[in-house]
Amino acid sequence: MMAAPGMVNNMGMGEYSEQQYMEQEEEWEREGLLDPAWEKQQKKTFTAWCNSHLRKAGTGIDNIEEDFRNGLKLMLLLEVISGETLPKPDRGKMRFHKIANVNKALDFIASKGVKLVSIGAEEIVDGNLKMTLGMIWTIILRFAIQDISVEEMTAKEGLLLWCQRKTAPYKNVNVQNFHLSFKDGLAFCALIHRHRPDLIDYHKLSKDNPLENLNTAFEIAEKYLDIPRMLDAEDMASTAMPDERAVMTYVSSYYHCFSGAQKAETAANRICKVLKVNQENERLMEEYERLASDLLEWIRRTMPWLANRQTDNSLINVQKKLEEYRTYRRVHKPPRVEQKAKLETNFNTLQTKLRLSNRPAYMPTEGKMVSDIANNWKGLETAEKAFEEWLLAEMMRLERLEHLAQKFKHKADIHEEWTKGKEEMLQSQDFRHCKLNELKALKKIHSAFESDLAAHQDRVEQIAAIAHELNALDYHDSNSVNIRCQRICDQWDRLGSLTQKRRQALDETEKILEKIDTLHLEFAKRAAPFNNWLDGTSEDLVDMFIVHTIEEIQGLIDAHNQFKATLGEADKEYNAIVSLVKEVESIAQKYQVPGGLENPYTTLTATILTKKWADVRQLVPQRDGTLQNEFRKQQNNEMLRRQFAEKANQVGPWIERQMDAVTAIGMGLQGSLEDQMQRLKEYQQGVQAYRPHIEELEKIHQAVQESMIFENRYTQYTMETLRVGWEQLLTSINRNINEVENQILTRDSKGITQEQLNEFRSSFNHFDKNRTGRLAKDEFKSCLVSLGYSIGKDRQGDIDFQRIMAAVDPNNSGAVTFDAFLDFMTRESTDVDTAEQVIDSFRILAADKPYILPDELRRELPPDQAEYCIQRMSPFKGAGAVPGALDYMSFSTALYGESDM
Repeated sequence: MMAAPGMVNNMGMGEYSEQQYMEQEEEWEREGLLDPAWEKQQKKTFTAWCNSHLRKAGTGIDNIEEDFRNGLKLMLLLEVISGETLPKPDRGKMRFHKIANVNKALDFIASKGVKLVSIGAEEIVDGNLKMTLGMIWTIILRFAIQDISVEEMTAKEGLLLWCQRKTAPYKNVNVQNFHLSFKDGLAFCALIHRHRPDLIDYHKLSKDNPLENLNTAFEIAEKYLDIPRMLDAEDMASTAMPDERAVMTYVSSYYHCFSGAQKAETAANRICKVLKVNQENERLMEEYERLASDLLEWIRRTMPWLANRQTDNSLINVQKKLEEYRTYRRVHKPPRVEQKAKLETNFNTLQTKLRLSNRPAYMPTEGKMVSDIANNWKGLETAEKAFEEWLLAEMMRLERLEHLAQKFKHKADIHEEWTKGKEEMLQSQDFRHCKLNELKALKKIHSAFESDLAAHQDRVEQIAAIAHELNALDYHDSNSVNIRCQRICDQWDRLGSLTQKRRQALDETEKILEKIDTLHLEFAKRAAPFNNWLDGTSEDLVDMFIVHTIEEIQGLIDAHNQFKATLGEADKEYNAIVSLVKEVESIAQKYQVPGGLENPYTTLTATILTKKWADVRQLVPQRDGTLQNEFRKQQNNEMLRRQFAEKANQVGPWIERQMDAVTAIGMGLQGSLEDQMQRLKEYQQGVQAYRPHIEELEKIHQAVQESMIFENRYTQYTMETLRVGWEQLLTSINRNINEVENQILTRDSKGITQEQLNEFRSSFNHFDKNRTGRLAKDEFKSCLVSLGYSIGKDRQGDIDFQRIMAAVDPNNSGAVTFDAFLDFMTRESTDVDTAEQVIDSFRILAADKPYILPDELRRELPPDQAEYCIQRMSPFKGAGAVPGALDYMSFSTALYGESDM
């Protein structure tokens, strides 16, 4: 079922033809919705409308179905309202003469593009009232209503929108159609008051007095506006639903009567449009400045932190700094990446809007250009890379320092334990009170000590070398290391000097003491190196180590296994040395040698060697366990390497594929701009959905770093390269979305079709061989020629081309972007607002005065835009200025960057 009468205004925009009315009325008639009173209202209204035009020719009609039957007044009516001359009418009174004249009128109507449906000359000649009213309505539609245009809507919709706008401020008026909305007469009174407030006091009218309201409007319109009374107040008030055609006809007379005021409204609309654009641009500029200031201030605050290389040379402090850096990359930086992308997007959108609205390009305050932000951002990323590299290198250095410091302490402890009491022993004068054999024993003891002393020379040199390395690596407690090392070296020098003096003393007494205990001497000679071997072996078995790979720990395990293979020979040597002691005991017992069980050549005993040998045998399995624990640790590290590599080798190629796909979309040949936007949004959602993979990789990377893993042979990707790739992907998607939005904005504002845009993009891409998104001069010229743009090869052609290049490449960079290319291809054929157009609009509102008053602005413009103008317009200082006069000319030129305002 079709909509009820009067609801056609919701059926769509555009022209409302007679054919549509005829078809709809037939439907209404079948459903019993037509009101018999409508025909009466139409007859009265159409008669008055025809007479309002026929009186210009000095005639009129009394009966609409009778007076048009011969076609003469019908042809005259068409000549008056069209201003054209119809063919000469037939003057005969026969039926065929009348039919011929009516046909001439109908042919003229058809020649104006009006399709007549079911209306023939015979029905008009026969006085068919319904057909006659239909014909007149067709004429009214074509010559009184069809040319009405408001915001690209025509005919009925345009007229309805005009009524709605004019009556919007009035209480109790809500125009939604051309029947019930006008039934109480307030809408007619509001239209009159809006344009001629001097003719009617609207505030005294009441919705409860429809007859009074209707008569007031009809009388004032007829008396002061020369609009004939086409409607009857009683019919309007008493009919359940007034005839829509009659009301539209009458209202169209109001529209044409106030067409002068319509010019002022059009001017006001243009000004509002321009001011709205300017206000939005100012908002975008302020937002850009705020975002840029905030981002640059954050970078400024962050850079000193990244440049700080001060530590207390402790591993814990550096590990804390590394954790702070991880928090910065995970928590603090991602919002700034989004802020930077938003900043670039806002800047590009603003520049596009300024260019499309014929405004000068926006120049941010000094230091806040997009290039400035990019340079600062690049500096930040360089500082990040350097800071992370320094942290990792510092961790490796401090780890080695800690290892060296522990090794120094371990060796120093062993050495100091060995030297304990040695100075007192060397300074002893015991040899002066012993027997010959005892003296010889003392001499052998001293020889053994010298051998022992020489064997300990390597340890002292190692201690000094470690101390030197700790100093070179700037160990935080190097002062105490140096003091202890110096104490050991000084003591070593004293031991050497004392040893030499004792040797000399023993040599002087050697002539007195000659007997030597061979067995004790043999024990001393063999026990000393074996004891040194035991000490060295014990030291090696508890020696600390640091490795980073399975190969390194495997090497230590292999070396340990080789050492264990030598334990058999060591056991033989141990048994041989112990057998010497047993032999001494046997001889001393057999011959009762006084003091024979005491070895005068060494302080070593079989008990000491036995204990140390037992200690070595116990340390061997402990060393096995330590090496195996480290082996498992390196296995875990290897697992982390493989785990990171496996994930990185998935994420890295995925990011690269997304980048390639986004770049391909950015080339603009994959469907319409809306299709490209949809695909980019899908990629944006897909990338956001992929973020957990990056976060998972970050967790693995953290475990890698905490395990002190500094290299990975299983992948070419590092966490840093993946972070950069991820941020570049996000930035690329945002940038391409922004570019497509700007292209849509350009396409829609310039009125170009998708096919034209595809043609422009295809041509641009064809000559963009390197896919840089820019065309060199020669490529740009070839592209223009391919699109049919004529550029001569003579001197004038060069001049024309240089003029074009100056427009599309104002910075003289030598290349043309797609946005600039698109803007050029559409600019010259598109109607854009100019300063001159805005000035003309203000001049209309000001009634041709060179200035405008605040009251005039407030009357014609919305409140916010009126105040916007009043606050920014300079006082008018020209001739004839009155108090409060404002200079709208300088204000208009300032909107387009053509003055110093």
